[in-house]
Amino acid sequence: MDTKTEREIAEGLQRGERQAWKKLYEAYAEPAWRNISRLVGSDSTVVADIVQETFLAAARSARDYDPHRGSLWVWLWTIARRQVALYYRKQKPSVGLGQAQQWWTALDGEKPDWIDVKADMPPDILQSQELATLVRCALRKLPPDYQTLLLAKYIDNLPADRLAEQMRCSEAAVRSKLARARRAFRKTFKKFTRTSAGSRGALL
Repeated sequence: MDTKTEREIAEGLQRGERQAWKKLYEAYAEPAWRNISRLVGSDSTVVADIVQETFLAAARSARDYDPHRGSLWVWLWTIARRQVALYYRKQKPSVGLGQAQQWWTALDGEKPDWIDVKADMPPDILQSQELATLVRCALRKLPPDYQTLLLAKYIDNLPADRLAEQMRCSEAAVRSKLARARRAFRKTFKKFTRTSAGSRGALL
């Protein structure tokens, strides 16, 4: 979405215009669904509920949107991430590794280079659905802006210039932040792999 269109939508949202909400939904419902499903799994009912709550929460907070702090997508994804967190708080206090969903298939069988599986992990974890759970849990522990960057770069394959446009910053700043996001993910991911290898217990 170009800057002019985004500005028009943002201004319309702040005025409570229905057409602006329609444009927002048309532009971001699909990526919101896709990225939320990567955090919670493939249950379409759950994903649909979180997407709906995300847009409702966005409607309630539209007047607080500040374009200087990022694009509409960055703002919307921050809200979506909070809704994902609320969803998990309502679930059982723990989710066993054996209950992994088919999140991994969203990567088409390819392991992005930001997922470091060189830690001391048993072969059965590396070859099972449990890896999907480890990745999902690690992602959920990251700040929203790190989640947004990693998913956009390595899942949606957005180039650095598109990411810079979304974040309202330079490409150099995007690359620097991506490096920090990868380090943060690897650190968190390794912590979960140690937990899994040591106890095979619950992650959440």
